Amino acid sequence: MTDSQKSDETAAEVTEVQASPESVDGAQSVDAAEPAQAGEPAAAAQPEEAAQPEEAAQEAPSPEPEAAEEKSAPSPRPTPAPRPAPTPAAFAARPKAGPAATVTPVQAPPATSLAEAARWGRVEGDGHVFLTIDGEEHPVGQYPDVSNDEALAYFARKYDDVVAQVVLLEQRVASKAPTTDMQKTVTHLREQLAERNMVGDIRSAEGRLDTLSTQITELEKAEKAQHDAVRAAELAAREAIVAEAEAISGTDPAQVQWKTSSARMNELFESWKAAQKSGVRLGRSNEDALWKRFRAARTVFDRHRRAYFSQLDSNNSAAKAAKEKLIAEAEGLSSSTDWGFAAGEYRRLMDEWKASPRASRKDDDALWARFRAAQDVFFSSRQAANDEIDQEYAANLKVKEALLEEASGILPVKDIAAAKKALQAIHDRWEEAGKVPRADMGRIEAGLRRIEDAVRQAEDEKWQRSNPETKARTNSALSQLESAIAGLKDDLAEAEKAGDQRKIKAAREALEARQAWLDQIQRSASELS
Repeated sequence: MTDSQKSDETAAEVTEVQASPESVDGAQSVDAAEPAQAGEPAAAAQPEEAAQPEEAAQEAPSPEPEAAEEKSAPSPRPTPAPRPAPTPAAFAARPKAGPAATVTPVQAPPATSLAEAARWGRVEGDGHVFLTIDGEEHPVGQYPDVSNDEALAYFARKYDDVVAQVVLLEQRVASKAPTTDMQKTVTHLREQLAERNMVGDIRSAEGRLDTLSTQITELEKAEKAQHDAVRAAELAAREAIVAEAEAISGTDPAQVQWKTSSARMNELFESWKAAQKSGVRLGRSNEDALWKRFRAARTVFDRHRRAYFSQLDSNNSAAKAAKEKLIAEAEGLSSSTDWGFAAGEYRRLMDEWKASPRASRKDDDALWARFRAAQDVFFSSRQAANDEIDQEYAANLKVKEALLEEASGILPVKDIAAAKKALQAIHDRWEEAGKVPRADMGRIEAGLRRIEDAVRQAEDEKWQRSNPETKARTNSALSQLESAIAGLKDDLAEAEKAGDQRKIKAAREALEARQAWLDQIQRSASELS
């Protein structure tokens, strides 16, 4: 609810009380009708207030009757100016922390009866009315040319007007409405009661105002506490925005995810603007201090971002230049027919490409497509040339496959000299057959190499068996083992004769070990022979 809506609502409440039959205006309209009903002139003389001298009454804007001295010349009764309704400015200072309290429509208090009014006032002489407070009488005013009851009722209705405003204020306090101007209203009502220009239980009304003043003070404290709590929460929320912005701006630029961080910084700025627009005001000092911090964080972040992307653009340009150079070399080699040299150069260019810094994704993808296209041109040409050559070498492949099958008949090698002679003849025809397709070269060469290795291994084994040095070492080892075995047999016999079980066991184990060695060497010697 806006301030103007609050003002209209309160004005409607006041108007409701003023428009009730017991209100001042209503009472005055009834008073104006009463003399006519009694057969008196339609316009009776205006009663004179005790607090207003006759001269002041004559100077008032309302047409005051000069009949205070000339009672024979009645004049129209003046209409009191309406009480002003609260203006929108009265609600401008209300806290905006929460929704406005709903005010229950005020029920107007019952009008003071004549009997009740007679307890607190009396009429004397020509319409002079007196108020009794604490046993003392105070002149209230004069209502000439009417009955005593009418004069007393008139001033009682003025008291009812004040009481109606007290009831309205009590209702506002009970509903915990905003307390703006409530204390001013209490002060204004006290001043009206202090003028002593009405008849009623003045002390009761003053007591109710005392109670209201205390209750309003408590409401003001509660409002202040609520406002302070809302303000503290708003301050904490604003501090959180600033702290997060400072954390983002304080991150090492090399570690920042710029897209995510930039989006988050924009979100924080939108949150700040929303808080500025609809949040609780934090006071100029707090607002200025927080804004300076937030603005400084955004400035630092923006400076780092510009520097990062400026460096990124510089690096991107350097990377593009380096790869453009590699692409130029690759495109220059794409038409080469020196297949071996060009293939080696392409391997070198690929290694340099991998070692080069990356450009932006878009630029790097475009550069790689050009580099790869140059390679594809060369390797496609080489593959076409190889395919043509392979067609020519297909007949050579059949010859070598037949030679390989013939060479397989040499295995297993039984006669080394015959095997070597046959293999040499196959070698001569193998060279005469020429090249084979590249796809079959490895398989064919590996098959022939397997046969060559088998012949070579058989020749090595034969050499090992016929080697004089090996035979001499074997014979020497046999002699030594045979001598050792004979000694151990003697030791075993002596131990058995002596019955020494420990020595028997040691001699037997040593004898068995030497015998095993002797058997192994004898088998090797037989193979060598």
